[in-house]
Amino acid sequence: MLFVGRASGPEAQAALALVAANRDLFDDARACFFGVTIDPADAAEGRIAQQLPGIRWFLDYDRAVSSAYGALATDDDEGGYAPFWLALDPMQRVFFVAPLSNGANVVAQFRKLAAIVQTMPAPVLIVPGVLPPEMCRHLIALYDQQGGTESGFMREVDGVTRTLVDHNHKRRADYPITDASVISALNSRIFHALRPMLRRAFQFDATRVERFIVACYDSGVGGYFRPHRDNTTKGTAHRRFAVTINLDTSTYEGGDLSFPEFGPQTYRAPTGGAIVFSCSLLHEATPVTKGKRYAFLPFLYDDAGARLREANLAFVEPELQHYRSGMASSGD
Repeated sequence: MLFVGRASGPEAQAALALVAANRDLFDDARACFFGVTIDPADAAEGRIAQQLPGIRWFLDYDRAVSSAYGALATDDDEGGYAPFWLALDPMQRVFFVAPLSNGANVVAQFRKLAAIVQTMPAPVLIVPGVLPPEMCRHLIALYDQQGGTESGFMREVDGVTRTLVDHNHKRRADYPITDASVISALNSRIFHALRPMLRRAFQFDATRVERFIVACYDSGVGGYFRPHRDNTTKGTAHRRFAVTINLDTSTYEGGDLSFPEFGPQTYRAPTGGAIVFSCSLLHEATPVTKGKRYAFLPFLYDDAGARLREANLAFVEPELQHYRSGMASSGD
Protein backbone atom coordinates (compact mmCIF):
# COMPACT_ATOMS: atom_id res chain seq x y z
CA MET A 1 0.00 0.00 0.00
CA LEU A 2 1.14 3.55 -0.75
CA PHE A 3 -0.39 6.28 1.37
CA VAL A 4 0.55 9.09 -0.94
CA GLY A 5 -2.00 11.68 0.18
CA ARG A 6 -1.52 13.82 -2.90
CA ALA A 7 0.25 12.56 -6.01
CA SER A 8 1.37 15.96 -7.28
CA GLY A 9 4.56 16.43 -5.26
CA PRO A 10 8.04 15.32 -6.40
CA GLU A 11 8.39 12.57 -3.77
CA ALA A 12 4.96 11.21 -4.65
CA GLN A 13 5.80 11.28 -8.35
CA ALA A 14 9.02 9.36 -7.69
CA ALA A 15 7.07 6.74 -5.73
CA LEU A 16 4.55 6.34 -8.56
CA ALA A 17 7.38 6.02 -11.09
CA LEU A 18 8.79 3.21 -8.96
CA VAL A 19 5.44 1.40 -9.00
CA ALA A 20 5.27 1.77 -12.78
CA ALA A 21 8.83 0.45 -13.17
CA ASN A 22 7.84 -2.68 -11.22
CA ARG A 23 4.50 -3.20 -12.93
CA ASP A 24 5.25 -6.91 -13.45
CA LEU A 25 5.14 -7.53 -9.69
CA PHE A 26 1.53 -6.52 -9.26
CA ASP A 27 -0.47 -9.26 -10.97
CA ASP A 28 -3.11 -10.13 -8.31
CA ALA A 29 -1.49 -13.57 -8.01
CA ARG A 30 1.79 -12.78 -6.27
CA ALA A 31 1.05 -9.25 -5.12
CA CYS A 32 -1.39 -6.33 -5.25
CA PHE A 33 -0.80 -2.59 -5.04
CA PHE A 34 -3.27 -0.24 -3.36
CA GLY A 35 -2.68 3.49 -3.46
CA VAL A 36 -4.46 5.97 -1.22
CA THR A 37 -5.15 9.58 -2.22
CA ILE A 38 -7.17 12.30 -0.53
CA ASP A 39 -6.93 14.69 -3.50
CA PRO A 40 -9.74 14.55 -6.12
CA ALA A 41 -7.43 16.30 -8.59
CA ASP A 42 -5.18 13.21 -8.73
CA ALA A 43 -7.81 11.19 -10.59
CA ALA A 44 -9.27 14.15 -12.48
CA GLU A 45 -5.89 15.17 -13.87
CA GLY A 46 -4.76 11.62 -14.64
CA ARG A 47 -1.98 11.34 -12.07
CA ILE A 48 -3.45 8.06 -10.85
CA ALA A 49 -5.63 5.34 -12.41
CA GLN A 50 -6.84 1.83 -11.73
CA GLN A 51 -4.78 -0.65 -13.74
CA LEU A 52 -6.09 -4.19 -13.51
CA PRO A 53 -4.82 -6.63 -12.65
CA GLY A 54 -2.89 -5.57 -9.62
CA ILE A 55 -3.08 -1.79 -9.27
CA ARG A 56 -5.99 -0.11 -7.51
CA TRP A 57 -6.61 3.19 -5.77
CA PHE A 58 -8.67 4.22 -2.77
CA LEU A 59 -10.18 7.64 -3.47
CA ASP A 60 -10.11 8.51 0.20
CA TYR A 61 -11.82 11.87 0.02
CA ASP A 62 -13.42 11.50 3.45
CA ARG A 63 -10.01 10.40 4.79
CA ALA A 64 -11.48 7.33 6.50
CA VAL A 65 -8.80 4.96 5.15
CA SER A 66 -5.96 7.37 5.87
CA SER A 67 -7.23 7.95 9.39
CA ALA A 68 -7.60 4.23 10.09
CA TYR A 69 -3.98 3.59 9.10
CA GLY A 70 -2.50 6.60 10.90
CA ALA A 71 -1.59 8.70 7.88
CA LEU A 72 -3.31 11.83 9.19
CA ALA A 73 -1.17 13.91 11.50
CA THR A 74 -3.84 16.65 11.70
CA ASP A 75 -7.22 17.47 10.19
CA ASP A 76 -5.72 20.42 8.33
CA ASP A 77 -6.82 20.43 4.67
CA GLU A 78 -3.54 22.02 3.59
CA GLY A 79 -1.18 19.64 5.31
CA GLY A 80 -0.82 17.22 8.15
CA TYR A 81 -0.55 14.14 5.91
CA ALA A 82 2.27 11.70 6.64
CA PRO A 83 2.80 9.62 3.47
CA PHE A 84 4.37 6.17 3.77
CA TRP A 85 4.66 2.69 2.29
CA LEU A 86 2.96 -0.23 4.05
CA ALA A 87 3.63 -3.88 3.18
CA LEU A 88 1.17 -6.57 4.25
CA ASP A 89 1.76 -10.31 4.11
CA PRO A 90 -0.85 -12.71 2.63
CA MET A 91 -2.65 -12.89 6.01
CA GLN A 92 -2.84 -9.08 5.95
CA ARG A 93 -0.45 -8.63 8.83
CA VAL A 94 1.95 -5.68 8.73
CA PHE A 95 5.26 -6.79 7.25
CA PHE A 96 6.95 -3.38 7.42
CA VAL A 97 6.33 0.37 7.23
CA ALA A 98 8.71 2.76 5.48
CA PRO A 99 8.88 6.46 4.58
CA LEU A 100 8.08 7.56 1.05
CA SER A 101 11.76 8.22 0.30
CA ASN A 102 12.68 4.57 0.94
CA GLY A 103 10.73 3.24 -2.04
CA ALA A 104 13.51 1.30 -3.75
CA ASN A 105 14.23 -0.73 -0.62
CA VAL A 106 10.49 -1.24 -0.10
CA VAL A 107 10.04 -2.78 -3.54
CA ALA A 108 13.12 -4.98 -3.14
CA GLN A 109 11.87 -6.34 0.19
CA PHE A 110 8.38 -6.79 -1.15
CA ARG A 111 9.68 -8.82 -4.11
CA LYS A 112 11.28 -11.20 -1.62
CA LEU A 113 8.01 -11.48 0.31
CA ALA A 114 6.00 -12.09 -2.87
CA ALA A 115 8.36 -14.88 -3.92
CA ILE A 116 7.54 -16.90 -0.81
CA VAL A 117 4.70 -19.32 -1.54
CA GLN A 118 2.87 -19.59 1.74
CA THR A 119 1.20 -22.95 2.28
CA MET A 120 -0.49 -23.74 5.54
CA PRO A 121 -3.80 -25.51 6.21
CA ALA A 122 -6.77 -23.19 6.38
CA PRO A 123 -8.79 -23.51 9.60
CA VAL A 124 -11.70 -25.37 8.00
CA LEU A 125 -13.72 -28.38 9.09
CA ILE A 126 -14.55 -31.11 6.55
CA VAL A 127 -17.44 -33.37 7.58
CA PRO A 128 -18.44 -36.24 5.25
CA GLY A 129 -21.93 -37.71 5.15
CA VAL A 130 -23.98 -34.71 6.18
CA LEU A 131 -26.57 -35.26 3.44
CA PRO A 132 -27.41 -38.78 2.22
CA PRO A 133 -27.10 -39.52 -1.52
CA GLU A 134 -30.87 -39.58 -2.13
CA MET A 135 -31.25 -36.11 -0.60
CA CYS A 136 -28.43 -34.76 -2.75
CA ARG A 137 -30.09 -36.17 -5.89
CA HIS A 138 -33.44 -34.69 -4.86
CA LEU A 139 -31.96 -31.22 -4.40
CA ILE A 140 -30.31 -31.36 -7.82
CA ALA A 141 -33.62 -32.47 -9.35
CA LEU A 142 -35.40 -29.53 -7.71
CA TYR A 143 -32.91 -27.13 -9.24
CA ASP A 144 -33.12 -28.72 -12.68
CA GLN A 145 -36.94 -28.68 -12.61
CA GLN A 146 -37.32 -25.11 -11.38
CA GLY A 147 -34.16 -23.44 -12.62
CA GLY A 148 -32.12 -20.85 -10.79
CA THR A 149 -32.06 -17.07 -10.72
CA GLU A 150 -29.07 -14.72 -10.80
CA SER A 151 -27.30 -14.68 -7.45
CA GLY A 152 -25.88 -11.40 -6.20
CA PHE A 153 -23.72 -10.54 -3.21
CA MET A 154 -24.05 -8.17 -0.25
CA ARG A 155 -22.40 -4.77 -0.13
CA GLU A 156 -22.89 -1.72 2.06
CA VAL A 157 -24.01 1.23 -0.05
CA ASP A 158 -24.55 4.55 1.76
CA GLY A 159 -24.83 2.69 5.04
CA VAL A 160 -27.41 0.18 3.76
CA THR A 161 -26.76 -3.50 3.01
CA ARG A 162 -27.90 -4.14 -0.56
CA THR A 163 -27.77 -7.02 -3.02
CA LEU A 164 -25.57 -6.23 -6.01
CA VAL A 165 -24.81 -8.14 -9.20
CA ASP A 166 -21.42 -7.92 -10.87
CA HIS A 167 -20.23 -10.70 -13.16
CA ASN A 168 -16.64 -9.63 -12.61
CA HIS A 169 -17.05 -10.73 -8.99
CA LYS A 170 -19.58 -13.55 -9.00
CA ARG A 171 -21.38 -15.79 -11.49
CA ARG A 172 -23.88 -18.18 -9.94
CA ALA A 173 -27.60 -19.03 -10.07
CA ASP A 174 -29.64 -20.08 -7.02
CA TYR A 175 -32.90 -21.90 -6.44
CA PRO A 176 -34.55 -20.95 -3.11
CA ILE A 177 -36.12 -24.03 -1.49
CA THR A 178 -39.72 -23.37 -0.44
CA ASP A 179 -41.02 -26.88 0.28
CA ALA A 180 -41.48 -27.06 4.06
CA SER A 181 -40.85 -30.81 4.17
CA VAL A 182 -37.52 -30.41 2.35
CA ILE A 183 -36.48 -27.56 4.65
CA SER A 184 -37.41 -29.66 7.67
CA ALA A 185 -35.34 -32.59 6.41
CA LEU A 186 -32.34 -30.35 5.74
CA ASN A 187 -32.68 -28.77 9.17
CA SER A 188 -32.67 -32.19 10.75
CA ARG A 189 -29.47 -33.19 8.96
CA ILE A 190 -27.73 -29.92 9.86
CA PHE A 191 -28.64 -30.10 13.52
CA HIS A 192 -27.94 -33.79 13.95
CA ALA A 193 -25.06 -34.53 11.55
CA LEU A 194 -23.25 -31.19 11.51
CA ARG A 195 -24.05 -29.21 14.66
CA PRO A 196 -22.26 -31.62 17.06
CA MET A 197 -19.11 -31.50 14.91
CA LEU A 198 -19.18 -27.69 14.96
CA ARG A 199 -19.40 -27.76 18.77
CA ARG A 200 -16.51 -30.20 18.94
CA ALA A 201 -14.19 -28.41 16.52
CA PHE A 202 -15.00 -24.74 17.18
CA GLN A 203 -16.82 -24.75 20.55
CA PHE A 204 -19.74 -22.99 18.88
CA ASP A 205 -23.38 -24.05 19.17
CA ALA A 206 -25.22 -23.20 15.96
CA THR A 207 -28.91 -22.78 16.71
CA ARG A 208 -29.94 -20.85 13.59
CA VAL A 209 -29.75 -21.39 9.84
CA GLU A 210 -29.84 -18.64 7.24
CA ARG A 211 -31.16 -19.50 3.78
CA PHE A 212 -32.00 -22.82 2.14
CA ILE A 213 -30.83 -22.69 -1.46
CA VAL A 214 -29.47 -24.97 -4.15
CA ALA A 215 -26.70 -23.08 -5.91
CA CYS A 216 -25.31 -23.90 -9.33
CA TYR A 217 -21.93 -22.85 -10.69
CA ASP A 218 -22.17 -23.56 -14.43
CA SER A 219 -19.04 -23.83 -16.56
CA GLY A 220 -21.13 -22.67 -19.53
CA VAL A 221 -21.07 -19.14 -18.11
CA GLY A 222 -17.88 -19.54 -16.11
CA GLY A 223 -19.34 -20.08 -12.64
CA TYR A 224 -17.18 -18.59 -9.87
CA PHE A 225 -17.17 -16.33 -6.81
CA ARG A 226 -14.07 -14.16 -6.40
CA PRO A 227 -12.36 -13.77 -2.98
CA HIS A 228 -14.73 -12.35 -0.39
CA ARG A 229 -15.84 -12.54 3.23
CA ASP A 230 -19.38 -13.35 4.30
CA ASN A 231 -19.93 -11.02 7.26
CA THR A 232 -18.64 -7.57 6.30
CA THR A 233 -21.92 -5.62 6.25
CA LYS A 234 -24.51 -4.79 8.93
CA GLY A 235 -26.94 -7.10 7.14
CA THR A 236 -24.51 -10.03 7.31
CA ALA A 237 -22.65 -9.34 10.60
CA HIS A 238 -24.70 -12.02 12.41
CA ARG A 239 -23.26 -14.84 10.29
CA ARG A 240 -20.73 -17.01 12.10
CA PHE A 241 -20.01 -20.03 9.91
CA ALA A 242 -20.46 -20.71 6.21
CA VAL A 243 -21.30 -24.21 5.02
CA THR A 244 -20.63 -25.67 1.57
CA ILE A 245 -22.20 -29.07 0.87
CA ASN A 246 -21.41 -30.48 -2.56
CA LEU A 247 -24.29 -32.43 -4.08
CA ASP A 248 -22.39 -34.37 -6.77
CA THR A 249 -18.63 -34.02 -7.11
CA SER A 250 -18.52 -36.34 -10.15
CA THR A 251 -20.20 -33.88 -12.52
CA TYR A 252 -17.71 -30.99 -12.68
CA GLU A 253 -14.10 -29.91 -12.76
CA GLY A 254 -12.68 -26.89 -10.98
CA GLY A 255 -15.08 -25.21 -8.60
CA ASP A 256 -13.16 -25.86 -5.39
CA LEU A 257 -12.82 -23.64 -2.34
CA SER A 258 -9.67 -21.61 -1.83
CA PHE A 259 -8.54 -19.51 1.14
CA PRO A 260 -5.96 -17.10 -0.35
CA GLU A 261 -4.61 -15.88 3.00
CA PHE A 262 -3.38 -19.42 3.72
CA GLY A 263 -1.91 -20.30 0.34
CA PRO A 264 -2.90 -21.68 -3.07
CA GLN A 265 -4.25 -25.08 -1.98
CA THR A 266 -7.90 -25.87 -2.65
CA TYR A 267 -10.53 -27.82 -0.73
CA ARG A 268 -13.39 -30.06 -1.84
CA ALA A 269 -15.73 -32.09 0.36
CA PRO A 270 -17.06 -35.41 -0.99
CA THR A 271 -20.62 -35.67 -2.29
CA GLY A 272 -22.95 -34.98 0.64
CA GLY A 273 -20.06 -33.74 2.74
CA ALA A 274 -19.64 -30.27 4.20
CA ILE A 275 -16.83 -27.77 4.44
CA VAL A 276 -17.45 -25.43 7.39
CA PHE A 277 -15.45 -22.27 8.00
CA SER A 278 -15.67 -18.93 9.75
CA CYS A 279 -17.47 -16.24 7.78
CA SER A 280 -14.58 -13.89 8.53
CA LEU A 281 -12.16 -15.94 6.39
CA LEU A 282 -11.33 -14.64 2.93
CA HIS A 283 -12.41 -17.38 0.51
CA GLU A 284 -13.10 -18.01 -3.14
CA ALA A 285 -15.13 -20.47 -5.20
CA THR A 286 -12.72 -21.12 -8.05
CA PRO A 287 -14.13 -21.21 -11.61
CA VAL A 288 -15.94 -24.35 -12.74
CA THR A 289 -14.14 -25.39 -15.92
CA LYS A 290 -16.34 -28.33 -16.93
CA GLY A 291 -19.92 -29.34 -16.10
CA LYS A 292 -22.06 -27.94 -13.30
CA ARG A 293 -21.34 -27.75 -9.61
CA TYR A 294 -24.46 -28.04 -7.43
CA ALA A 295 -24.19 -27.11 -3.76
CA PHE A 296 -26.31 -26.45 -0.69
CA LEU A 297 -24.98 -23.26 0.94
CA PRO A 298 -26.42 -22.27 4.32
CA PHE A 299 -24.98 -19.94 6.96
CA LEU A 300 -25.04 -20.86 10.64
CA TYR A 301 -25.35 -18.55 13.64
CA ASP A 302 -26.69 -18.57 17.20
CA ASP A 303 -29.28 -16.78 19.33
CA ALA A 304 -26.93 -13.84 19.96
CA GLY A 305 -26.50 -13.55 16.20
CA ALA A 306 -30.27 -13.61 15.79
CA ARG A 307 -30.61 -10.63 18.10
CA LEU A 308 -27.87 -8.79 16.21
CA ARG A 309 -29.57 -9.57 12.90
CA GLU A 310 -32.85 -8.07 14.11
CA ALA A 311 -31.09 -5.03 15.59
CA ASN A 312 -29.51 -4.30 12.21
CA LEU A 313 -32.76 -4.42 10.21
CA ALA A 314 -32.75 -0.64 9.81
CA PHE A 315 -29.50 -0.93 7.87
CA VAL A 316 -30.64 -3.42 5.20
CA GLU A 317 -32.66 -2.91 2.04
CA PRO A 318 -36.47 -3.28 2.49
CA GLU A 319 -36.56 -6.72 0.85
CA LEU A 320 -34.42 -8.08 3.70
CA GLN A 321 -36.26 -6.48 6.62
CA HIS A 322 -38.73 -9.28 7.31
CA TYR A 323 -36.50 -11.11 9.79
CA ARG A 324 -37.43 -11.45 13.46
CA SER A 325 -35.13 -13.13 15.94
CA GLY A 326 -37.98 -15.09 17.47
CA MET A 327 -38.46 -17.09 14.27
CA ALA A 328 -37.82 -20.83 14.28
CA SER A 329 -34.51 -22.09 12.90
CA SER A 330 -36.03 -22.90 9.51
CA GLY A 331 -34.15 -20.25 7.62
CA ASP A 332 -35.49 -17.55 5.35
